[in-house]
Amino acid sequence: MCGFWGTMNGMSLGIRTTGSCGSLQQQVQNGRLYSQSSFGGNAKKPWKSPATGSTRDKERVLPFICRCMTRKKVGMLVLFVLALLAFISGFATEDKDDAEGAGLKGTPGDPILRHGISMESDIPASISSTTKGSQVRPSSLEERLNVTHNSPYSLLSRRSNGVLTPQNHPCKKFKLPPQPTDRRLGPRPCPVCYVPVEQAVASMPSVPSESPVLHNLNYVREENPIKIGTHGGSDFGGYPSLTLRNMSYDIKESMTVHCGFVRGSKPGRDSGFDISEADLTELEQPHNIIVASAIFGNYDVIQQPQNISKYAKENVPFYMFVDEETEAYLRNTSSLDSSMRIGIWKIILVRNVPYSDSRRNGKIPKLLLHRIFPNIRYSIWIDGKLQLVVDPYQILERFLWRQKATFAISRHYRRFDVFEEAEANKAGGKYDNASIDYQVDFYKNEGLTPYSQAKLPITSDVPEGCVIIKEHIPITNLFTCLWFNEVDRFTSRDQLSFSTVRDKIMSKVNWFINMFLDCERRNFVIQAYHKDLLDNMPPPPVRRPSRPPPLPRVRAAPAKRNPSKRGKGERRSGSRHHRKVEFRWASTEPRQWPEGY
Repeated sequence: MCGFWGTMNGMSLGIRTTGSCGSLQQQVQNGRLYSQSSFGGNAKKPWKSPATGSTRDKERVLPFICRCMTRKKVGMLVLFVLALLAFISGFATEDKDDAEGAGLKGTPGDPILRHGISMESDIPASISSTTKGSQVRPSSLEERLNVTHNSPYSLLSRRSNGVLTPQNHPCKKFKLPPQPTDRRLGPRPCPVCYVPVEQAVASMPSVPSESPVLHNLNYVREENPIKIGTHGGSDFGGYPSLTLRNMSYDIKESMTVHCGFVRGSKPGRDSGFDISEADLTELEQPHNIIVASAIFGNYDVIQQPQNISKYAKENVPFYMFVDEETEAYLRNTSSLDSSMRIGIWKIILVRNVPYSDSRRNGKIPKLLLHRIFPNIRYSIWIDGKLQLVVDPYQILERFLWRQKATFAISRHYRRFDVFEEAEANKAGGKYDNASIDYQVDFYKNEGLTPYSQAKLPITSDVPEGCVIIKEHIPITNLFTCLWFNEVDRFTSRDQLSFSTVRDKIMSKVNWFINMFLDCERRNFVIQAYHKDLLDNMPPPPVRRPSRPPPLPRVRAAPAKRNPSKRGKGERRSGSRHHRKVEFRWASTEPRQWPEGY
């Protein structure tokens, strides 16, 4: 039990902590020593016991017990003691292995080391290191939270009243394990060090981060946008000229830019991405944190988050945007009713979507959450195919607050260069080749170059854009506005335009994006297949039970004859001739007759 409670108090998955209960392994060892002294056969050795009595009486105790018990009972007693010792030794070995495998020594209130989920990855060693996640002893987040809240050793009471600094942060010594040496390809998660939920909540900044240079951001409204030139755009996002596009990268204290929703009195009302008045009222409510996702064109299956703390369930709303096609499917196949909820998700129905391409419609809530939610501080966007498996507060603490960042996105696990990404998109049929070539050539003429180490500390030009972690301040809102404008002007493949917008803004202001490892993203989300792939998958083969092996042929024993006296000249029943006839009847092998028969 020492190892179990050490793990619970340590707030760590699979990490056994030290405590005052002593060494369980030593207790087992001592137990074995007692067993050997009791049953080793040396009955004349003095028995070290506090009981009173002469030495001779003590020496007679064991023989007396053996005489009173049968030999069978003594054997059963020995087997029981050995089984008990083996059971206790198994617990001690498991706890020791857990502590060694985690690579950390735990103390009450330690951070949570979440191991990766069993998947695979291929991240270049020159850029990063990953490792395959190991299996850990299951322990629900709610149970670990209860231990932390009730424990006098919780981080809130031990470390600067909940304020973390780089010097006292519990994860400051955590390092990624070495890159796996196996040759299996494909993305996989890696371990990530999170602080407990209560500490993550206490780590939320009390005031918004400072927005460099830009302090006041406004948005263009046009009731009847007119297309000028041939450089893309839409009725939903407007048709900004190339001159206006270039001016939007000239960062000033106050700016007005195109940012979708150019029509209508406000976003969601007669704007081409229409939301009911009841839902608009709810979306305008102030929140510190929201989690958002979307499914358009019935393209994905809703994934329910896991390991969400009770505090987050009460304070962090989860919104899922769907179009009419997806909403009709949900009503026919799930428990969606008048409350418009499925599990933790609040379903927001969107009418009059502006694009015929469902993936392009999904870019609206993905990149323009600050327009739909005007009164929130932080947002976590996940694509509809993803399942969130870590608490939102822990994600924000790990990827924003701990890094002093205002925008975080993972980089692609394999590709780091826009030109390589464009070729991969063409090879995969993600968009028509001519449009991809036109966009890349346009950026190349503006100065885009292949990624190299000369761009460091920028680690990649290609994001894995299915997760976006953002603080809503003017500079980050400007970034997603201009990113959306590129998607509206060119192809919907947002990986191609990301680095151009980022580099143009970073060249004007002191601002950065936290591009964390893709294996870290795969630690807190699980990726499922798109619905069309699931629908087209063949059903799993039905496994028929194998036929049992044929029973061996057993030769029937000859019937016994009643003994009787034989008359003179009568042959014996077991004579040689009778045995040979029996052999010929039972054998299936070719007959081999003896010589001379």
